[in-house]
Amino acid sequence: MLLTDTHTHLYYETDEAKLAELMQRCFDNGIERLFLPNVDVASISKIDTLVKRYPTNCFAMAGLHPCDVKEDYEEVLDEICESMIDRDIYAIGEIGIDLHWDKSTLPYQEAAFREQIKWAKDMELPIVIHCREAFDEVFEVLESEKGADLKGILHCFTGNLEQAKRAIDLGFYLGIGGVVTYKNAGLDEVLKQVPLANLVLETDSPYLAPMPYRGKPNESSYLVHVAQKLAEIYGTSVEEIAAVTTDNSIRIFNI
Repeated sequence: MLLTDTHTHLYYETDEAKLAELMQRCFDNGIERLFLPNVDVASISKIDTLVKRYPTNCFAMAGLHPCDVKEDYEEVLDEICESMIDRDIYAIGEIGIDLHWDKSTLPYQEAAFREQIKWAKDMELPIVIHCREAFDEVFEVLESEKGADLKGILHCFTGNLEQAKRAIDLGFYLGIGGVVTYKNAGLDEVLKQVPLANLVLETDSPYLAPMPYRGKPNESSYLVHVAQKLAEIYGTSVEEIAAVTTDNSIRIFNI
């Protein structure tokens, strides 16, 4: 069984011994592919350190998280863009729009989102989208940018069926994580009407730990609990969930 965590901030753990333990627990549970979303300039070196340590398991993204988009976003984007030279980058992310914390930065967030979509198109890479309380705004940008050269993942999808179908129609996969295991989230009912072929798995570690670890720090090894929940929803085996979602990740990231 081969599971893929398409979205983990595992690099936040800087203690080498603890990091080795986190990775070993991944391997013990069949999780051997981990994709690392970038959030700001400071996270670039952390991601590179982890990739260098586990070059056949960890894969880098590059991007500016919408919560880190400020008035100086153009300078920050220039620095992140320059960092991609001579590095293996498999997606532009995580990028998007977040209106939960600060609505005043929406114009900057939209501009940064569009600029990074341009990077992805120019580099023929997928995008990994962060969307929080901003489905309308994100879809407005995606609709205006849609085309055969725009693809990727709607990370941490927790929307309704209409939003799921809209994302899929735009050529995006839905990133499903620990929220699907929460009793009153309702995401399981949405997924019953969405083909498994349109999903990938993720943890968003160290956030959003699945049951039975809800409220505690998440880790990529907990992805197996997400897979088990999806096996229950789709009436199939964990091995089938792993196979299909990993194949989907291969199509998205081309590795």
